[in-house]
Amino acid sequence: MTDEPRNRDESPGSDDLLRELFDVIESRKAELPDGSYTTELFTHEKGENYVLEKLGEETTETILAAKDGDGAELAAESADLVYHLLVLLSMQELDLDELLDELAARR
Repeated sequence: MTDEPRNRDESPGSDDLLRELFDVIESRKAELPDGSYTTELFTHEKGENYVLEKLGEETTETILAAKDGDGAELAAESADLVYHLLVLLSMQELDLDELLDELAARR
C-alpha cells in the first residue's frame, strides 16, 4: 500500500465497489464455498451472534486506530467494519440499495 493519495478519477465509484462486495457476499451466502471466510460467517454455530460479535470487535479496533492516529490501520479496520456490516445486512435480508437510499436521503 502506498501513502500517496489515490486519484478519485482512477478509483471505482463507491456505489460500484460496495455493490460488487455485497454481490460477492450474497453469492457466498447462496453457494457456501469451502474455505471462504464469508461462508464461515454464515454457517458459524453461533449464527448471527457471531457476526454481531465480529462487528463489535471491528468497531472497537476502528475506534482504537483512530485514537492512535494510525491512518493505515484506521483504513484497514474501517474496511473490516464495512465488510462485516454488509454481511449483517445480507443476513437480515436487507438489500444494499436500502442502505444507499437511506444515505442518499440524509445527504
